[in-house]
Amino acid sequence: MIKTRALASALVTVAALLGAGAAPAAAQSSAAATSCYGGARNLNYRYQVGPKDFGPFTTSSRCGDVNMRLTTDNGAFLYACVVFVDHTDKCNHDNTYSLHGTPWATVATEVKDGTRFVLRVGPYDTDAQNVNFQLAY
Repeated sequence: MIKTRALASALVTVAALLGAGAAPAAAQSSAAATSCYGGARNLNYRYQVGPKDFGPFTTSSRCGDVNMRLTTDNGAFLYACVVFVDHTDKCNHDNTYSLHGTPWATVATEVKDGTRFVLRVGPYDTDAQNVNFQLAY
């Protein structure tokens, strides 16, 4: 009798979760990414010899990372890094840049909410004359 009650209780719990719309982990992470990217800022980079700073920006609970993608698809790439302005004037990851193209990619990971930062961007080559990109944070 006790086993029957435990089984019945477990079945009711599962049914309640399914009825409430509990989503699988893949769907939850997809929804989180959509929410993060849905608040992306549109920015424009015009070619210059040295890097250009965009910001400062402040991270939010919408994204756990600082993400970037190019929306101009002309074969151009940009180098980018994050500078945590309240702590340093150098790029994250030992003052190095990462290369970014049209797919979403992470510039800084696991950044605390409320952190002020600047996105520092430079050209990969002279193809980066006038490049639109998005920043999600």
